[in-house]
Amino acid sequence: MTRLTHDRYCDEIGHQVGRLRTVVTSGADLSATVPTCPDWTLEDLVRHVGRALRWSGLIVRTRAEQDVPMDRAPGAEGPAATGDAAALDAWLAESGEVVVEALREAGPDAHAWSWAGVDTTGFWARRTTHELVVHGADAALAADLPLQAVAPDVAADAVDEWLEIVRFVQRALPDAAANELRAPGRSIHLHATDTPAELNAEWIVGLPDDGITWRRGHEKATAALRGPLTEVLLAFYGRLPLDAPGLEVLGDRGLLELWLEKATFG
Repeated sequence: MTRLTHDRYCDEIGHQVGRLRTVVTSGADLSATVPTCPDWTLEDLVRHVGRALRWSGLIVRTRAEQDVPMDRAPGAEGPAATGDAAALDAWLAESGEVVVEALREAGPDAHAWSWAGVDTTGFWARRTTHELVVHGADAALAADLPLQAVAPDVAADAVDEWLEIVRFVQRALPDAAANELRAPGRSIHLHATDTPAELNAEWIVGLPDDGITWRRGHEKATAALRGPLTEVLLAFYGRLPLDAPGLEVLGDRGLLELWLEKATFG
């Protein structure tokens, strides 16, 4: 599928940073545990996001030839005081500006190291967008706030990218849990029920021994996950339970549970 334009990614980064800032300033308990990342508090999550924005902004701005330690990114340490929502909000806003400014100045095709071997600034625009989408949902869940719908074009691209990441992990990290996603002859169908036909927001995911495969389309599969696109995306990412409101599982639920257990960054 055609990816989003570079400007669209940059706009969405700004939008998603704004959503996360709304959570920070909502009066939510910053010490609350993030249910989908239980090793983190809400403040830990926000600091992780802000550091990642500063780090990727540095990689893009300097056209890095290799990995850069995160602590070299100016301002990556964040506010000195903990529990200060106003300071955290201001730092997060600035962090978003850092990466968007760098990406807009660079355009999508400049060289910049990435951990996935796709050494372009466009990689970072896409990855940053979807990092914010998923962690924005994590933050809303930690703050007990309603999840916001993700724009359909962004959500569909996030599903595509997640499949690409899992496949990359299988190839690059032979000991990763994702390599246990082997179920030859079985498949998963993701079906968004609230998108226009031209978006083609349906996926067929195969699990052969040599790594996952996928294509857009509609056909019968071993297991199916149906529902609104935002909910399908977040459930497929392990951010919502399979029985969350609006979702429907058909066929072999265990196959979807295998995906959720093994599909990780590494």
